[in-house]
Parts: sequence; C-alpha cells; structure tokens
Amino acid sequence: MLAAVGRRSVGFVETFGQLGHFLVDVLRAVPDVRTWGRQVFPMMRRIGVDSLPITLFIAAFTGIVLALLASYVVTSAVPLYFVGALVGKTTMLELGPVLTGLALAGRVGANIAAELGTMRVTEQVDALETLAYDPHAYLVLPRVIAGTVMFPIVVAFAMATAISMGWLAATTLLPVTSAEFLRGLRLFYVPFDVTFGLIKAASFGFVITFIGCFLGLNTRGGAEGVGDATTRTVVYSAEMILVLDAYWALTLLRPQ
Repeated sequence: MLAAVGRRSVGFVETFGQLGHFLVDVLRAVPDVRTWGRQVFPMMRRIGVDSLPITLFIAAFTGIVLALLASYVVTSAVPLYFVGALVGKTTMLELGPVLTGLALAGRVGANIAAELGTMRVTEQVDALETLAYDPHAYLVLPRVIAGTVMFPIVVAFAMATAISMGWLAATTLLPVTSAEFLRGLRLFYVPFDVTFGLIKAASFGFVITFIGCFLGLNTRGGAEGVGDATTRTVVYSAEMILVLDAYWALTLLRPQ
C-alpha cells in the first residue's frame, strides 16, 4: 500500500518536472520564427476554422435549451425579459467558453496527441531532429499559438450563435417578444462579460494544445501508447478547463 502511494507520488512529481522542462524547451524555440512561423496559419485553419461546424452546432442547441430553461425558471412574478438576461449572461460568462472548450478538448486535443504520438512512435520526430529541425519549434509552437489565438474567435462565434438561437427559441416557442428578449439582454449586459469569456477561451486553447503536444511527443509503446496518450489528453484537458474556469471566476469576478 505504502509502496504504491510512494510510486504514484514520485510519478506525479516526475510528470511536473517533465512539464517544466517541456515548457522551457518550448520557450527556447520562440526565437526560431523561421521554423514555426510558416506552420501557424495552416494550424489556425485546422484548429479554428475546421472546428466551427461542431462548435456552432453545440452553441445553437445550447441557446435553445437555455431559453427553454429560463422560461421554466421565470415565474409569473418575474418579468419575461429575464429570459434574454439569463440566456445572454450564462452564454457569455460560462456555457459558451466551457462547452466549446470541452468539445474542442476532444476534437483538437485528441487530434494533436494522436498525430504527434504517431510521429513519435514511427520515429518521424527523430527524423526531424536528424534534419536539424527543433520539434518544439516545428511541431509544438504552431499548435499552441494557433490554439491560443483561435479559441477566442471560435468562442465568439459560439456566443453569437447561442444568443441568436436563444432569441429565436424564445420568440417562437415562448410568449416572449423580440423587444422583451433584447431588453433583458441589454439591461444586464456589461462589456466585460465578453472579455471574461474570451480570456477563458484563450487559456483553454493554450492548455488543450499544450497538453496534447506534451503527451503526444512523450508517447511510448506503439499503437497502444498513442491511444493512451489520446485518452489522457482529453481527460486532463477537461480537468484543466474546469480548474481554469474556477480560477478565472475567483480572480476576475470576485467582488471588490
């Protein structure tokens, strides 16, 4: 029992040490713009643009469900324009960034881990090093930069879609007029709501791509190792999204 706990503790510390070394190696690769600069825009398309269909699908039904749930919460004693307020606030502050992040943890994080893991076990990463390419500059930085930049853009589209579909659901399925919905949306809106959501989205993009790259490049054990790295990437990314969600709420939304 004690031996097992000791091994797990040592493994936990070793993982953190490896993460620290990996981060240092990535930062050292930043000046090598000629290597990673050419890869950034293709990665932005793969990570951001190609993720829009699934993101907008999730956002559309999230907006519809939020409108229906808001009508359930709003009683006869509460004005109907609170439907617009609830849809807008929950979308911008929480569900837009978090649901999008969780979905992209599966799509983007798993894809990165599987791709880099396959390159590692088939010795393609070793071939890059033989050709004097830094794997951190050629493989990691473009993905991390693209994820950090594109996640807020994808989340912004998700917010707009969710609110639009919430308005459509409220005006067609509920006794709420467009004027009432927009009144609630404007009444409780503050510009920081959007800023808060985009800050969270950028941090989610960074951790998902970073974890995917780290586990992918440290894959061992052939096809089984690739599958394990992919699974762990999704699990760890989801956990970090929830941790960061709580962190940003604690630091940025705490009453002054």
